[in-house]
Amino acid sequence: MTTPCFSIVVPAYNEEVRLKSSLNKIDAYLRDREVSCEIIVVDDGSSDQTAQIAMNFAGNCVEHCSVRVLSNDSNRGKGYSVRRGMLESKGSYALLTDADLSSPIEEMPQLEAFVVKGNCDIAIGSRDVPGSKVEIHQSWMRENAGKVFNRVVRFSTGLPFWDTQCGFKLFRMDVCRDVFRKQRLNRFAFDVELLYIAHKWGLKTVEVPVVWRHADGSKVKLFPDAPLTGLDLLRIRWSDLRGLYDPQ
Repeated sequence: MTTPCFSIVVPAYNEEVRLKSSLNKIDAYLRDREVSCEIIVVDDGSSDQTAQIAMNFAGNCVEHCSVRVLSNDSNRGKGYSVRRGMLESKGSYALLTDADLSSPIEEMPQLEAFVVKGNCDIAIGSRDVPGSKVEIHQSWMRENAGKVFNRVVRFSTGLPFWDTQCGFKLFRMDVCRDVFRKQRLNRFAFDVELLYIAHKWGLKTVEVPVVWRHADGSKVKLFPDAPLTGLDLLRIRWSDLRGLYDPQ
């Protein structure tokens, strides 16, 4: 198989209930695309059958794309898993998508319009810009906590985005691979860190409205994850002051 044009990175932790369905949806979508592609599932030390389900899928998906399953030796965190998947990707463009497909894989062309066909380096799916469509909402508390968090992100980092946490992002890897090499956070603020580094380096990032449907089973808990994520925002600024995000 030739070098894939697209890599689709799917971080997964204890996703045995929905991973097979999500991978089948990605597979069905890609079968209609006349592009080379690869799917990378990063199992983050799951204690259930996540890794086995991913390997079974890989064994049955050989016609139109390659499938790789990367297994962490322990639960290292979503940020670690995304970094590992992205750095091992071979595609010219790499899509990050959550295992629950809260943003349907069919929304991928919305991001491609800016990164592949336009002049952007990163396109991030957003639930909070005009044109977005939230078809299934989270609980009132979780949804408003997310809005507060994004306002804190804007204030503390200077980033201009309204939704840094949507798990649907497309990267142009010739310029973004080094961004992932600089990423340090392993928990849920890794999205902010990536966008902070990209912004610091002058990479062009656009926030794109997408369809989004909440799926139960989120691994993010308001407590203790919210306070820990807040601390990670401070770590981002401290890492920047120490020069850890400076280009090599």
